[in-house]
Amino acid sequence: MNEMLKGLGERAREAEVSVRNLSTDKKNQVLLAVADKLVAQGDALLKANAIDVENGKANGMPSGLVDRLLLTKERISGMAEGLVQIAALEDPIGEVTGMKKRPNGLLIGQKRVPLGVIGIIYEARPNVTADAFGLCFKTGNVVILKGGSDAIHSNEAIVNCIREALKECGVTEDAISLISDTSRETAAEFMKMNQYVDVLIPRGGKGLIKAVVEQSTIPVIETGTGNCHIYVDETADLSMAADIVINAKTQRVGVCNACESLLVHEKVKDAFLPVLGERLKEKHVEIRADKEAAALIPDAVLATEEDWGREYLDYIISIKVVGSVEEAIAHINRYNTKHSEAIITNSYVNAQKFLDEVDAAAVYVNASTRFTDGFEFGYGAEIGISTQKLHARGPMGLLALTTTKYIIYGSGQIRP
Repeated sequence: MNEMLKGLGERAREAEVSVRNLSTDKKNQVLLAVADKLVAQGDALLKANAIDVENGKANGMPSGLVDRLLLTKERISGMAEGLVQIAALEDPIGEVTGMKKRPNGLLIGQKRVPLGVIGIIYEARPNVTADAFGLCFKTGNVVILKGGSDAIHSNEAIVNCIREALKECGVTEDAISLISDTSRETAAEFMKMNQYVDVLIPRGGKGLIKAVVEQSTIPVIETGTGNCHIYVDETADLSMAADIVINAKTQRVGVCNACESLLVHEKVKDAFLPVLGERLKEKHVEIRADKEAAALIPDAVLATEEDWGREYLDYIISIKVVGSVEEAIAHINRYNTKHSEAIITNSYVNAQKFLDEVDAAAVYVNASTRFTDGFEFGYGAEIGISTQKLHARGPMGLLALTTTKYIIYGSGQIRP
């Protein structure tokens, strides 16, 4: 292990002792101070971000990913508001649950505690930097961040801002650290730092997540890519369905909860697809469709097998006609990434069947998949959206960053 990573790990582990013992009031004071400082230093953050955006465009970064990378005054205000919301949330640390008295007189319960030192490896999403700090700090965790080269200037500016606020509040600056070396070799070494890091969370594309899951010696909470589907049922309100599809596909194309694939019941395809096709064309969305759908949408191109499993993160959508809700569910469960799926329907039976049988972290009835988000779910922010089934699933807020330990009260008991 190189000396830079070793030193960073040692400082994080040392900081963890003091951070986990901070009072709720002190943690909230720091979060509000960081929120104020992000807004106050907004111009400096935008200047740093402009370098990353310019470099991204020069390197041919797709427009959807440039949008992910971009900071604006509104987005900086949103980052700050996320921290304010986290400060207002109930602190889960210290909560005691399940206290029971055993026949021998022992009182046994569980107490909620921090995970410890959390490592996060992520790509060009500078807002993740502030969100990750806020959630980790509120739960008494120390965080080590490893961002990508695409956002290095933005991430450095945000982390410096946070560390300044920590210092001004009399709290160790090492509550947050950023690995400034963006090389793959350093990332690979970071994944082996299990003596310093308790949990590793990857946020990014399929390649990044696969690499972390396969290479890490640190326990991983897997956040998944988003090949999200919307199924328009035969009983759907077609006007509502079109509005939802347009929102889910085009409101922000470069995010993991955007709709990438659309399924339409054969009984409504003639009425629905020509109208939707025109609306998608207005938004400059490329349509890759099966034969039945392509016949109803001018300029649509035939989809390949690869399209059904793609997370485009771009102005592209795949469309397939299906004959039943059962066929839709089977298709989704075969090709989805277990992120977010939606049905548009006026049938209670079909809605419940979809909710029961679709295997995903978030399943919607008559709403856009774009709501799968910590802020929208009332968590203030999110550390990521877990698509695995152990420990945490879906948008990960405060509880997902905690664990429990057993606490036992005795009065001199010894085991016979």
